[in-house]
Order: sequence, then structure tokens, then C-alpha cells
Amino acid sequence: MKIFNAVTSDVKEIYNLIEMYAKEGVVLPRSLLSLYQYLQCLYVMKEGEAVVGVAGLHVLGEDLAEVRSLVVSHTYAGKGIGRMLVSHVMEEATKINVKRVISLTYETVFFQKCGFDFVNKELLPEKVGVDCRHCPKVNYCDEVAMIRYVG
Repeated sequence: MKIFNAVTSDVKEIYNLIEMYAKEGVVLPRSLLSLYQYLQCLYVMKEGEAVVGVAGLHVLGEDLAEVRSLVVSHTYAGKGIGRMLVSHVMEEATKINVKRVISLTYETVFFQKCGFDFVNKELLPEKVGVDCRHCPKVNYCDEVAMIRYVG
């Protein structure tokens, strides 16, 4: 298995993976259009030609980015793919001089194992002021904000 930059032919598989977890309430849904528009920010883990995991790195400001849409096929869960994807995203953040990477998540134990700490959402105006106001959960957000400093 290897991590690649996502390409247009991966988008439908990425969409299906995210949609499966969105229906379970684990991640927010993404439209096909948003995935195509966000394509250059997505990384996929593949086994052969099959996408078995995905993670995005969305830049929110000069020194802040977010891990988004991190999902791994249920068949491959527990094999370290999520950690490998987070590690890859952190390497990419370093390359573009991002100093802080956040995640809004329910999977706090996983992100702690990946070096993230808890942070108050109000300390992230770049996220809350831009993205959160468009979220369907804006008035009852139950996701936990976590942060990891790069470098």
C-alpha cells in the first residue's frame, strides 16, 4: 500500500468512503463537486488501484491547516492506515510552512496517539468564523477541537 495525491479518477471512491462514514455520523458529508474542487488537498492510500483511505489538508490561514475527511475503509481499519495518512498530512503541512494543524473530531483518542492535544474552538477563529458557520451542526457542534504543532 502507498499514499498518493488524489486524482480525478479517485473521486468517486473517495466520495463513497466519506459518504459511508457520514451516514454513520462520524464525518461531515462532502459533495462530489466539493471533492473535485478540493482535489489538490486530498491524499489517498491505495492497495493496487483501490482507494482504502483518504485524508485532506485544508489550509485555513497563514500558519493553520486542518486535517479533513480522514476515513479508512472498514475492511482496512486497525491496520495503521489512518496514522500513516495523518503522518503524511503533517509532512505536507511542514513543506508549506504551516505551523499548526487542527482537527474537529469525535476520534480524540486516535488524534492524541497522533500527537494532537485538545484546544478550545474559540481559539480557532480561522475555522469557526469561516467554515463552521456553513456547517449543518453550527448551533449544536459536538465535535472536539484538537491541535498539533508542526516541527
